[in-house]
Amino acid sequence: MKTALVTGANKGIGFAIAYGLGAAGFRVGVGARDDARRSGAVDALRAGGVEAFGVALDVTSDDSAAAAARFLEAEAGGLDVLVNNAGIGGRTDGGAQDPTTLHLDALRTVLETNVFGVVRVTNAMLPLLYRSTAPRIVNMSSDMGSLTLQTGPQMAAYAPSKTMLNSMTAQYARRLADTKVIVNAGCPGLVATDFTGHTGERTPDQGAQVAVRLATLPDDGPRGGFFNEAGPVPW
Repeated sequence: MKTALVTGANKGIGFAIAYGLGAAGFRVGVGARDDARRSGAVDALRAGGVEAFGVALDVTSDDSAAAAARFLEAEAGGLDVLVNNAGIGGRTDGGAQDPTTLHLDALRTVLETNVFGVVRVTNAMLPLLYRSTAPRIVNMSSDMGSLTLQTGPQMAAYAPSKTMLNSMTAQYARRLADTKVIVNAGCPGLVATDFTGHTGERTPDQGAQVAVRLATLPDDGPRGGFFNEAGPVPW
């Protein structure tokens, strides 16, 4: 059985991605910082028929990412799919994400999770992914990071973090072009979760579909692209 790790999988889109990958036949590692929430998510996934296990993971910590990789080696013997789903919107009070009054601490905090966290976890997991017969990396992005579309409210920490994440996705895809590792970015759309204050008409299950599709691409599937459920999203 192939193994997938989903970061930020204790609720919302991450939980739905974990469920979708489990339904697709993966054994799923639920990556999350909070012990109780992680355990609850694992129990809920198992109740739904998914073979799930918890992975203690704080994406802002080098030591945590390294420990998670060692745990996956011991627990599952390797890794086939990494979904970098963990992300934060960042504070918005007091003009914190107005570009003219942008709080640099807010920007740093968002980048630490949404960009540095993806690099940290990806590089920790790559030695395991290299050994897989069909390794896939999916970075969960947002069309708010699209320089062409420029959708959503102005959030001068969050939106640029997703622009940078898209660029990092392209960088990884170029570097790994001669390997079996396929890397893409996915946009779930505006999904009603805690993250969005439960605004939006899309459900977590709908938002998870693009991630499950990109995680199960055939060997000749696209590389270094940005996609939503309907197809390519402009950069």
